[in-house]
Amino acid sequence: MYMRIDKLQIELPKPTEPDPSAAAAVQELLGGRFGEMSTVMNYTYQSFNMRGRDKIKPFYDLVANIATEELGHIELVAATINSMLNDATESVNPVDAPLSSILGARNLHQFLTNGNSAVVANSMNAPWQGDYVFNSGDVILDLLHNFFLENGARLQKIRVYEMTKNPVARQMVGYLLVRGGVHATAYAKALEDLTGVTMTKMLPIPKIENRDFPEARQFEEQGLHRKLYRFSVNDYKDIAAIWRGPHPSGDGDCEVVNGPPEGGPLADLPPAPENYAPGYHPDELAEIAQRLMRAM
Repeated sequence: MYMRIDKLQIELPKPTEPDPSAAAAVQELLGGRFGEMSTVMNYTYQSFNMRGRDKIKPFYDLVANIATEELGHIELVAATINSMLNDATESVNPVDAPLSSILGARNLHQFLTNGNSAVVANSMNAPWQGDYVFNSGDVILDLLHNFFLENGARLQKIRVYEMTKNPVARQMVGYLLVRGGVHATAYAKALEDLTGVTMTKMLPIPKIENRDFPEARQFEEQGLHRKLYRFSVNDYKDIAAIWRGPHPSGDGDCEVVNGPPEGGPLADLPPAPENYAPGYHPDELAEIAQRLMRAM
């Protein structure tokens, strides 16, 4: 089962202006082949389906625990996209075509099927697909796939970073470069334990360090590249059997943190009544909600 905390894993900067073109690019990091939907669903189903998990518990704990962190990464990417779509349309009378300002946007589905918000699709609006999930049942093969998936995701994060200077997008990418690096390293260490092959020597892929990006450097300076959060009150403690010893960066030891990161507030998403989100008369909905709260 899951317990949800109503915070983002980090605080995002407030957007200064709408940026639907960059928001379309960021969609790749949500619903693309190497997006956060793929990481969370791959690891989740591998953990659901892992046979003999009581006999290989450190590896089960690792996959299940990282899957839980990835849920927060979906939330963070969606919050980034939604923030970049704030004020992209105009609050005017429907007769005055308030959505005409986004006719040239890269991803009209964010406005047509959704209410100025993220879609479960890639940068070209192709829907995320269930066959992106790889779950062979062989623990070494699945971990090898996860290592590949994290590094493919890293490459695409860097490419999105290079496409935009939007501060909201870059802050999110910087954080996820560091956290994805933790996951790639954890899977590499697990494979080393299973096979004796020194997988960590392959990292980083591509050969550019996270610290070369200012938005990632700030999180490395906090030591987040050495920390593996344990997303459970009482479970997944055996990740410490894998996430241990000197970190490959050479600047300290791997550390298991009991609990999630401190996090930051949810993104501020003002109403978009011209797109009926949350409705054409949001003040009326707010009044109903207030009445319900007073009756509690």
